[in-house]
Amino acid sequence: MTRTTFVLVPGAGGGTWYWHLLVPELRRRGHAAVAVDLPTGDDRAGLREYADAVVAAAGDRAPLVLVAQSMAGFSAPLACERLGDRLVLLVLVNAMVPAPGETAGEWWAATGQPEARRALDLAEGRPADGEFDPLVTFFHDLPGHVAEEALAQGNPQSDTPFGLPFPLPAWPDVPTRVVVGRDDRLFPAAFQRRVARERLGVEADVLPGGHLVALADPDGLADLLVGYLPG
Repeated sequence: MTRTTFVLVPGAGGGTWYWHLLVPELRRRGHAAVAVDLPTGDDRAGLREYADAVVAAAGDRAPLVLVAQSMAGFSAPLACERLGDRLVLLVLVNAMVPAPGETAGEWWAATGQPEARRALDLAEGRPADGEFDPLVTFFHDLPGHVAEEALAQGNPQSDTPFGLPFPLPAWPDVPTRVVVGRDDRLFPAAFQRRVARERLGVEADVLPGGHLVALADPDGLADLLVGYLPG
């Protein structure tokens, strides 16, 4: 199997730390991994600047797999054309899938995410309209020490990219796979699978774990990512 570089793009407010458990698992399987440091705290930076960071992190490496977590579904596709035929695969992990011209701020209502999350909360016995608690929504399936480290990260997230329309007229012409956390409380699994079918025509693969599946199950995610590689 050809040694591949996985370029790992975090979601909103995420940093390179988010991938720190996945990186060694990919390397242990004989591949390279580069975690992207996005300018999330810079109000001047929008989707194109995030894509610039992705391209810069990729450097001149080849072949490449681009892995986009959560909000990175809005920025990672913008890097695909610039990476050219070095890019063999785009993988969305619990990711937002934008429509042309849609902003990340509009995506929630357009996809029905609030209703899906509320229904899941009610079905699982949580208050449906309670105050947001990251321990409940994001860190519920993480080991205690990992959740503590995650809370300590405190990366800022500018509102700028949430107000910018997705600029591509269509999804990039690159093979795309979708990974869904079975226990995701922010983007429920059934919701994600529906959006992937409707917007990409892709059937998602489901892993145990919540929204931050790279922290909850890095071993399982690494197996899945490497299993996607051609040949």
